[in-house]
Amino acid sequence: MILVGFLQAQNCTNFVGSWRHPLASQDFTAPAYYRRIGRALEAGKFHLGFFDDRLAMPDLYGGDHAHTVANGIRCVKMDPITVLTVMGMATERLGLGATCSTTYYEPFHVARVFATLDLMTDGRAAWNIVTSMNDGEALNMGHAAHDDHDRRYDRADEFMQVVLGHWDSWEDGAIVADRATGLFAHPEKVHRLDHQGDFFRSRGPFTVPRSAQGHPVLIQAGQSGRGQRFAARWAELVFVAYHGLSQAQRDYASFKAQVAAAGRDPDRTFVCAGVYPVVAETRAEAEDHAALIDSLPREIDSLSLLSEVMNFDFSKQPIDEPFTQEQLDSWTGVQGMRDRIRRELGGRLPTPRDFIAITRRGTFHDHPRFIGSPKDVADGLEEWFTTRACDGFVVAASHVPGAYEDFSRLVVPELQRRGLFHLDYTGATLRENLGLDRPAVGAWR
Repeated sequence: MILVGFLQAQNCTNFVGSWRHPLASQDFTAPAYYRRIGRALEAGKFHLGFFDDRLAMPDLYGGDHAHTVANGIRCVKMDPITVLTVMGMATERLGLGATCSTTYYEPFHVARVFATLDLMTDGRAAWNIVTSMNDGEALNMGHAAHDDHDRRYDRADEFMQVVLGHWDSWEDGAIVADRATGLFAHPEKVHRLDHQGDFFRSRGPFTVPRSAQGHPVLIQAGQSGRGQRFAARWAELVFVAYHGLSQAQRDYASFKAQVAAAGRDPDRTFVCAGVYPVVAETRAEAEDHAALIDSLPREIDSLSLLSEVMNFDFSKQPIDEPFTQEQLDSWTGVQGMRDRIRRELGGRLPTPRDFIAITRRGTFHDHPRFIGSPKDVADGLEEWFTTRACDGFVVAASHVPGAYEDFSRLVVPELQRRGLFHLDYTGATLRENLGLDRPAVGAWR
């Protein structure tokens, strides 16, 4: 199975209440904090440490950031790629992934940043492709409002063509650096892109040669219908939010079929499900840890994060008053979450309280939980993995770095003992460790 550490370059993990945990380190703006996380993940032979990101505080609730800052709701957001370089210098084999938006950046910029990161980490970089989610991000990046959901994905499709085209600009062996002849690189092996499309114009030639792994691994996490089509076309590693085993098995099989229909090998597109493990030496001790974790969230956490992800100010709706269908249809945020609410409620229109209860956004419950001894946690992961619900897991932490240290120390040896997880890294690059081939120039076309 594949293991990914779910990280944030901020004051908390993706679990907002993590900063309130008594064992959470508070030096989250210091390089030592991220070096320690990187070493913990590499000690556990994790394939990848992955940074989620947003381009704004969650300040849509009430139209103000005061509650965000006062409650520590992801109010610190540093640049994840800069942080990755720090982590990369403290590790040797751990893959290093970061989020970057196709909506608010230019393809040449993203291509250059990640190609450079790939060279500086000896072929361990990965890019999580997102289209962003709300008006707060739009306003920070010079736009009046967040664009329509499907149009963002249309733009993202062309964005990928430009990025991959630039990454293909340099052929292998282009650089010779021959001082005797004075030839630095073969001009015929460096190409201009000259792209002109509906959304972008980008000439080239690109300025960064190919890396040891060809180009960074591509990650995607869209779960709307349009998002899944995008992932089936482009992604090599897909992060999903499944909420039960039977649903996971159905959705996993459905997505793999979409990958095959897109003309790609479904066995080379890996699906990793987000999970919340709580592990200790004994089940009783782990249950005590879980009870502490469950005491940390506040209702404002949920309302603020729901406003962020749905791109709607939840303070405008009485908590027990149903939304109208017109309201739901107008939202430009994460449609996969909205669609899940619709499925679970059948024909009934949801209230804000329904969104809190079903999504459990802002709590340590919005992914499947595996709580107990190393055997208990490994049993749960094994069941999901062996029954074709996923190819691996995005492991989220209740607090850092201690939760990752516990997982690497307790759960990983049990998975290895069962033959479910590799004993060591098999190669130098992320692609080698994932079992992905090095892409040939133009292979994506």
